Amino acid sequence: MNSTHERATRAASSVALMRVSLGKIIEWTKSHQGRKLIRFTSVSVVSTVVSIVTISLVYGFKIIRGEVEATLFGNLMGAIPSYTLNRRWTWGKTGRSHLRKEILPFAVMSALGISFSMVGGAYARHLVHTHRWSHVFNTGIVDAANLASFAIFWVLKLVVFNRIFRVDEEAEIDAHLLREESPPGN
Repeated sequence: MNSTHERATRAASSVALMRVSLGKIIEWTKSHQGRKLIRFTSVSVVSTVVSIVTISLVYGFKIIRGEVEATLFGNLMGAIPSYTLNRRWTWGKTGRSHLRKEILPFAVMSALGISFSMVGGAYARHLVHTHRWSHVFNTGIVDAANLASFAIFWVLKLVVFNRIFRVDEEAEIDAHLLREESPPGN
């Protein structure tokens, strides 16, 4: 059996290891890549909330009666803040959007994600029409199917968006971060 001293030593080393790991994570969040991932994740949360709220409203209030159609509409609405916030805030791009290098790849990735979520919407339709649940519960099923579909697609979008919105010069990135971190009026 382990003595109390050995257990205490292991516990202390586990705490120390957790502190070191947490310190490394905090340090990473201050790096350019860490900030970018945090921003991308934040934009994903915003666009997901827009999609879910839109789906809940249009399907929940029976404005759009079909599960797949409500999913399509909600995700199209979520794509608008996703493009704008990712381009400007996550990747620091300003000026006019480039049709071939930015808009079309974003539209293709969004269409793929929306198509994937429509598969989830079709599954939700199957569940809704084979069970006699309340409309409120059915709305939750449609929202959950959409959320699960987009969660699966999230990592692929990160990789692709990182390529299409890439800023050519590291100095531009550093200047953007410096402007963002500077106090107002400086």
